[in-house]
Amino acid sequence: MEPLTIKTGKPALAGGEPEAARTDRAAEAGGRIKPPVDPSELGHRQLRGGAFWQVIPAYRSVSEAEFLDHRFQMKNTITRPDKLLATVQDLVSSEFYADVEAGFRRAPMSLRVSPYLLSLIDWQRPYEDPLRRQFIPVASRLLPDHPRLTLDSLHEQADAPVPGLTHRYRDKALFLALDTCPVYCRFCTRSYAVGPDTEVQKVSLKTTSERWNQAFDYIRSRPELEDIVVSGGDAYNLRASQVRQIGETLLEMPNILRLRFATKGPAVMPQKLLSDDEWLGELTWVVERARALHKEVVVHTHFNHPNEITEITKRAMDVLFERGITVRNQSVLQRGVNDSVPAMRELVRRLSYCNVHPYYVYMHDLVKGVEDLRTTVQTGLDIEKHVRGDTAGFNTPTFVCDAPGGGGKRNVHSYEHYDRETGIAVYTAPSVKAGMFLYFDPIDTLSPEVQARWADPAEQDRMVEAAVGAADDALRRNARASSIPRGGVA
Repeated sequence: MEPLTIKTGKPALAGGEPEAARTDRAAEAGGRIKPPVDPSELGHRQLRGGAFWQVIPAYRSVSEAEFLDHRFQMKNTITRPDKLLATVQDLVSSEFYADVEAGFRRAPMSLRVSPYLLSLIDWQRPYEDPLRRQFIPVASRLLPDHPRLTLDSLHEQADAPVPGLTHRYRDKALFLALDTCPVYCRFCTRSYAVGPDTEVQKVSLKTTSERWNQAFDYIRSRPELEDIVVSGGDAYNLRASQVRQIGETLLEMPNILRLRFATKGPAVMPQKLLSDDEWLGELTWVVERARALHKEVVVHTHFNHPNEITEITKRAMDVLFERGITVRNQSVLQRGVNDSVPAMRELVRRLSYCNVHPYYVYMHDLVKGVEDLRTTVQTGLDIEKHVRGDTAGFNTPTFVCDAPGGGGKRNVHSYEHYDRETGIAVYTAPSVKAGMFLYFDPIDTLSPEVQARWADPAEQDRMVEAAVGAADDALRRNARASSIPRGGVA
């Protein structure tokens, strides 16, 4: 049979469109054809390697084998300002060291930094370094706390039926198994309980059989619970036998279908995944046991800046990937850390390159002592717009506000009202709790006139009342355009 021809006389392609026509159309498109990406834009694949830790005076003679051993990391963790100085020595000035000492005297969290993390900080520019900002406070950069801040701003204790178990969402609970971490973040939302006492008298979440059994009994008694987050503290600090105990106990419950082990460990001490065979083996056992039961166990981790992701990170994540262990990431939007489009895009790209799914980016919780790290809601809105569309949807994080007062995670765009002048955003959470939940922009980002109003308690009340009233008006107006009755599903 003769091939189908058109005016040009050239054969048509299998898809039905002649080759010449396709060529002509492509030529007409001209500049619409997406040009190749410049190789300089593929920096997310260029991870830091080599003996970078040997820049630190105390680690100059540390071999790769020693540095990659999690026992070295744990044994040499920095827990006091004087140990920090003894480690970095002449890399910092005496003025900077004094600033750090003063910062920790005012901090709600103790100092705990791994050698790995310490080695990633740029000690030539410590004030600007995004990792230093997260873990080592300096008094000169601290800001007053927001007047509406409370120590447990998310009301985790108020939603706890037994100590260390928060049941806020219908089918999910948060099990705080312990109160220690491999490092202590300045911005920990559980500074009310995690780590040793500082100026904050901590709630006790010690690892005891009695407390764990109370939590297990409650979970077992509530058939609606299907999803348990195992956190703390940090699951990295559980003994290997405890990882198995928790996993086995929860997976035996017919109602439990999903477990998430939450840990910042891969970001601050990836060596554990490369050298602690017992711990990794028990985690793998739990994952495989769940799969045999047609259930799911994953790891949730916490990277905030692309500089936290190195060749060591990639090796550790590859180990989990080879074992079929899914890893998702939850970041916190932080001023001077990742509150720019280039930083957040690079973080998302590097996570994806390491087979870590970017899951959430949180607006920074209202946490004592870290107002200098919080950003405005508008910053979150703008960065989200630039990140979305840069990569595949399943590797694009959802930007959320964990609503103060226990409203749970709300899409940052879903506010009922946002007054950018007073810095008050109002959210509702009809599937979680009744009422309105308020998030506050940092006061230092507002105009001098509004900052003065925030200094007056009576003015604070008026601003809050006005924001809640505006949100209520918006809900009434919006209800006219919706098929969903106001207040929830009928």
